[in-house]
Amino acid sequence: MPTFMSAKQLSGNIPYTYRHINEYLKDRVFLEGIHYVRLPGSRRIMYIWEAICTDLVDNKNGNAIPMANGGVCHG
Repeated sequence: MPTFMSAKQLSGNIPYTYRHINEYLKDRVFLEGIHYVRLPGSRRIMYIWEAICTDLVDNKNGNAIPMANGGVCHG
């Protein structure tokens, strides 16, 4: 079962503020349906921790950082 987090909770686990997560990372780095879902009947967004962890620690590419276009940054 996936772990759902608000942007404020997610900001405690990754080095970004909740405002930066909602305004910049959402729809640029995090994709709807993969990294986050919108709750039915509300504007609230819940982030899926396991999907974000999988992209942050990609075992195939070592310590590569995932990019929004599907590529990776090797630091």
